[in-house]
Amino acid sequence: MRILAYALVAAAAISASAAGAADKPVTENNPSAVDVAATPAEDLNLRKKKIPPVLLRAEAHPYAVLNGCPAIIGAVGELNRALGPDVDRERSSQGLKAGTVAKSIVSSLIPFGGIIRQVSGAAKEQQLLQDAITAGIARRAFLKGYGRAKGCKV
Repeated sequence: MRILAYALVAAAAISASAAGAADKPVTENNPSAVDVAATPAEDLNLRKKKIPPVLLRAEAHPYAVLNGCPAIIGAVGELNRALGPDVDRERSSQGLKAGTVAKSIVSSLIPFGGIIRQVSGAAKEQQLLQDAITAGIARRAFLKGYGRAKGCKV
C-alpha cells in the first residue's frame, strides 16, 4: 500500500518535472521537491533521466576535431550547459543539502530498493547516463585543450 502511494505521488511529479529537467545540468546534485517525490518512479524505472544529445554525440565521437575557434567555443558551451561547470570554474559548495537527504530517505523507504532497481532496469539506465557523462567530460577536456593549443579563448 505504501509503495502504491509513493508511485501515485511520483506519477504526478513526473509530468511536473519534465519541463524543469531540461534546464539544469545532468550532474546537478541538489534534488528539488519534485525530484524527491519522483524517487520511487526512478527506482521502478518509470521516470528516466533523458541523456542530452550532446552527451550521446560525445560518446560516439569523443575526440573528433572541430575547425575554428567559434565551433570549439560553441561545443564547449553546449557541453557546459549539459554537464554544469568544469573543474576550472567556480562551483557551489558541495555540502550536505536538504534535497539530497530527503531523496535518500524516500529511497530508503522502498523495501528491497536495490533489487527493484536491478530488476526494473533503473540501475542500467543510471549506468548509461553515467557513461554519457564520462564521455561528455572527456570531450569537453579534449576540446578545451585542443582549443587552447589553437589559441582559442575557451
